[in-house]
Amino acid sequence: MNSVALAVTDGMLHFELSLACEVFGADLSHLVDPWYEFALCGPGPVRVGRFRMEPDSGLDGLAAADLVIVPGWADIDVDPPADLVDAVRAAHEAGARVASLCTGAFVLAAAGLLDGRRATTHWAHTRALADRHPRVEVDPDVLYVDNGSVLTSAGKAAAMDLCLHLVRLDHGSAVANTIARRLVVPPHRAGGQAQFVPAPVPDQDDHPLTRLFPWAIERLDRALTVEDMARRANMSSRHLGRHFRAVTGTTPLQWLLTQRIRRAQELLETTGDGIDAIAQATGMGTAASLRRHFNRTIGVPPDTYRRTFRTSRAAAGRPGSS
Repeated sequence: MNSVALAVTDGMLHFELSLACEVFGADLSHLVDPWYEFALCGPGPVRVGRFRMEPDSGLDGLAAADLVIVPGWADIDVDPPADLVDAVRAAHEAGARVASLCTGAFVLAAAGLLDGRRATTHWAHTRALADRHPRVEVDPDVLYVDNGSVLTSAGKAAAMDLCLHLVRLDHGSAVANTIARRLVVPPHRAGGQAQFVPAPVPDQDDHPLTRLFPWAIERLDRALTVEDMARRANMSSRHLGRHFRAVTGTTPLQWLLTQRIRRAQELLETTGDGIDAIAQATGMGTAASLRRHFNRTIGVPPDTYRRTFRTSRAAAGRPGSS
C-alpha cells in the first residue's frame, strides 16, 4: 500500500489541501484495493482559512510516508515555518516522493529540494519564486513538473492535474480517468498554464476549437493532418496553429499525438488487443511507430506499461500479442 502524508500548518490554502484530501483521502478501495493509506501531519491543531484541523500525527510523520504533499502556502512574502521545511527535507532524504501544489513550491524551494531542478508554481508567483530562489529553474508555462522524486504544480486547478498524474503513475490511466469522471474534471489537460494567464482569448462556447476537439478525438484511428483539422475549423493551417498555441499552449500535431498516446494507454490497460491493433486504433499506423512514440512520451515500452497497469477488466478481455 502506498502511504500519503499531507503536510498541514497554519497558513495553508484550503482549496489545494481539499483537492489532495479528495483524491488520496477518500475511500476508493472499490477501484484499487488497497487504496492509499492517508494521514494529515502537522505541528498540532492548525487553522486553514476559516477551518480548524486536527492532524493525525506530528510533522515527523512525513518521513514515514511514500508520498508527501505540500499544499499551497498563503503568504509567500514570509518564510515558511522552519519545522515544516525541515520535515519536508527529512521526508525526501528518507526516500519519499515530495509534491507541492500551487505555492507549496516555496516550501520545497526553502528546503533546497528544487535547487538545480525545473519547477513551477502559480503563474502569478513564478517571478517571485525565481527571484527568491535563483538556483531553481522556474518554468511559468506548464501545469506541473515531474522530476521523479520531486514534483510541483501550477495554481489551483493544476493541483488536481498533478494529483491525477500521481494516481496515473501509481495505478494507471483507467483508474485516474475514473476518478476524473467522478470529480467531473478532465483526466488530462493538454498545454500549459500560459493559456490561463489573462489574455484576449475568445469565449470558449464560440471558439472553433471547442467543436474541433471532440471531432478529432472521435477520429483518432485516422491519419489526421493539420490541413484536415484546419478545414474542419474553417480556417487556414497557420491560423489554426495560432489558435492552438493560445488555447492549449501547444501545436495541433503535438496535441493530437497526446490524445493518441492517452487512447493507447487506455486500450493497453482495458483490452487484450495486440500492439498492432492498438496502433491502428490510435492512428499510429504500425506497432513500431506506436512503440517509438509511446516510449518517448511515457518512458516505457507499451508492453511494459501493459504488464504494470493491466486492470482486471483487461485480464478478462480478448487475448492478444504484445
